[in-house]
Amino acid sequence: MRYLLVLFFAFQLFTASAIGQEYKYHEIKPGETVYSIAKSYNISEEAIYKYNPDARNGIEVSSKLVIPISQAKASTKAGEDVSFRTHKVARKETLYSLSKQYEVSIEDIKRYNPHLYSVELRTGEEVRIPVGEREKAPASSERRVNTDIKNQIPDTREHVVLPKETKYGIARKYGLTVKELEALNPKVDVLQPGIMLRVGTKVLDQPVILTDDKFEFYEVQPKETLYSLSRRFEVAQDSLVALNPALEDGLKTGMVLKVPNKDQRKDDFASSENEILNDRDQLEKEALASEKLDLEKEIRNYKTKVISLMLPFNLHKIESDSIHDYKMAIENERILRISLDFYGGALMAVEEAKELGISSSLRTYDTRQNAGEVVNIINTNNFDNVDAVIGPFLQSTTEAAAARLEPRGIPVINPLSNRAMKPFDNLFQSRPTDEMLRKAMLDYLKENAGTKNIVIIADGQAYQVKEQLRSIFPTARVITPSNGNITAENLDESLVEERENWVVLESSSVGVISSVTSGLNRLARDRDITLLTTDKNSTYDNFNVSNNHLARLNLHYPSVDREYNREISREFIEEYTEKYGVEPNQYAVRGYDLTLDILLRLASAENLYASFEDHLGYTEYNENKFYYIKGDRGGYHNEAVYIMRLNEDLTLSTVE
Repeated sequence: MRYLLVLFFAFQLFTASAIGQEYKYHEIKPGETVYSIAKSYNISEEAIYKYNPDARNGIEVSSKLVIPISQAKASTKAGEDVSFRTHKVARKETLYSLSKQYEVSIEDIKRYNPHLYSVELRTGEEVRIPVGEREKAPASSERRVNTDIKNQIPDTREHVVLPKETKYGIARKYGLTVKELEALNPKVDVLQPGIMLRVGTKVLDQPVILTDDKFEFYEVQPKETLYSLSRRFEVAQDSLVALNPALEDGLKTGMVLKVPNKDQRKDDFASSENEILNDRDQLEKEALASEKLDLEKEIRNYKTKVISLMLPFNLHKIESDSIHDYKMAIENERILRISLDFYGGALMAVEEAKELGISSSLRTYDTRQNAGEVVNIINTNNFDNVDAVIGPFLQSTTEAAAARLEPRGIPVINPLSNRAMKPFDNLFQSRPTDEMLRKAMLDYLKENAGTKNIVIIADGQAYQVKEQLRSIFPTARVITPSNGNITAENLDESLVEERENWVVLESSSVGVISSVTSGLNRLARDRDITLLTTDKNSTYDNFNVSNNHLARLNLHYPSVDREYNREISREFIEEYTEKYGVEPNQYAVRGYDLTLDILLRLASAENLYASFEDHLGYTEYNENKFYYIKGDRGGYHNEAVYIMRLNEDLTLSTVE
């Protein structure tokens, strides 16, 4: 919304365009839609979305839209002798190839097919090709030079100038020299916010730098080389390329490069020693995260372990003490079912620990999903000899327990919540947050993408992760859904046949996920395609999204847990099934894995805190693994994440 307000402000001050493009405001009236507004102005919906990106999320009565009114859409001027022929667009044809085939300018094709100002050429559509008057030859040597430059940049698009933008910054964004930018816009002498510039279509996937304390712009001079520039600015050649992806196509005179300024280079030199130390710490952390522990071999503390289990059974809601009422409560209360499943798994862990020689005492409390009840439990019971509290489930109740027990140093381990909590020194979050899952997936993509063709599909709700992906893969093709779906043509244009395609999908829309997965499934017949996401949300379980499509595309996603291996976990499954009459679900397995991990850690050291100092690495059980890191502000977070792959036979496996 902030970006949209800046645009509105700019257009209020400046409405004239250097290329004959004008704009007006439209105040939205009750009952109007983007579709009806587009029809009233004889433009496409995509044209409205182009200048009003927030409109994709809905429009409000009395708000204003920027409407492009193109002079190019006017009917043929009087006196022009122009006729037309119809051309059906074939696969891989572009405006440039059509302009060469029919010897007309790209601008003329757009002029008589005005929708092409706002959308790309689509395979199978019919366009009108003007046949008649040809463009006159340039009248001067300067115009001939400009025409030569324009011919070298056949495909162009428009750019709205924002306050404080410079020719250097705009030229750099679109891979142009300043001279090329000026040749494309001969009538523009001074940049003013709100005017439209003609620019190239090769866009660097990063915003135009307006002002930046760390970097400055530099225009490449004749005979300069990448080596001489690296010496001049005291920066490695590969760093220059990273800052300026256009250099991958070679250095040319007039290019506008982003380079570190002098003060930044001094700061970098001064901080290099600290960076080396930080890098070393990070490498040690990554090495430990990959080292699996077997705590059964480290048992040495045989004191009885006292565990308090705080779960939201909500037994006070059951009106009478009868079998029928308990059965009804279990059938109708999801929280009660989850609590019972977790509790059953915890009891199995206590039995397993007993067989390993670990004696324990399990005290169970009903929190009633109420922070006040948690405080009451702690105040009215003796917690002095408690080694650890497992639970409660919710953020509010967990924070209440941690706050009350922090002065006594009693660890509180939250089993299920993925929300970031207050950093109490005694609080252990055993479930990674969504941000940790996302980071793990981004790290996996960064480390394994190699030479693969990366395609990013993200809707407006996934803007943050889209920008993170673009910073990691600046040359990736980015597709934004239109009207809640993605067309097969959009997908086809982004994929390649000679390399593996990694498509990263970021959306929670049923329409987007369904259209992408079905489209990719068809294209996978003659292409190597893998689908990945940083957020496998509940929409992937919608009946409109085919599991078979996801399996064929080998969906990769981050997960807190994995699917247990029936062979490895056979004994646990059989014992649980024999005891409770059903196979363990994810909450039962979670209760078992977490409780057994806490008991083994307590038995392998003096206390839970000491276990993380004595034994560095991660632990892993049936479905879950644990690698706790102490937070900078306090508390501990489990950062152990699985990268899962859905196989074609609909089984799941972990990706190493």
